[in-house]
Amino acid sequence: MSSNIRLPKICLHCEGEFIAKTTVTKYCSDRCAKRAYKARKRKEKIEESKNVTMAVIEQPLTDIQVREFLSVADTCKLFNISRTTIWRLIKLEKLKTAKLGSRVIIRKEDLQKLFI
Repeated sequence: MSSNIRLPKICLHCEGEFIAKTTVTKYCSDRCAKRAYKARKRKEKIEESKNVTMAVIEQPLTDIQVREFLSVADTCKLFNISRTTIWRLIKLEKLKTAKLGSRVIIRKEDLQKLFI
């Protein structure tokens, strides 16, 4: 049995007026429905990509915060300061370091004392 309902509506995609034959119709045509679907899927992929990127960016910070001893590069990431600033603090002897081979290690307690 067919419906005799005729409702004036506005398409959610192209925002054009159309006459709907059901109460749940959202789009004026199949073309607009497909384009809206693609736009929705594109937006979901972008959000998913942002979430994955943020997880990758924040993961090393949580690993760094747990460690007792930090390298110069880890200290840069943790405190968001440049390598030059860290080396300047080391040269001025405001920051104590230890050397393991060619690697410079900084104790996290010394970094926290620096800000007190």
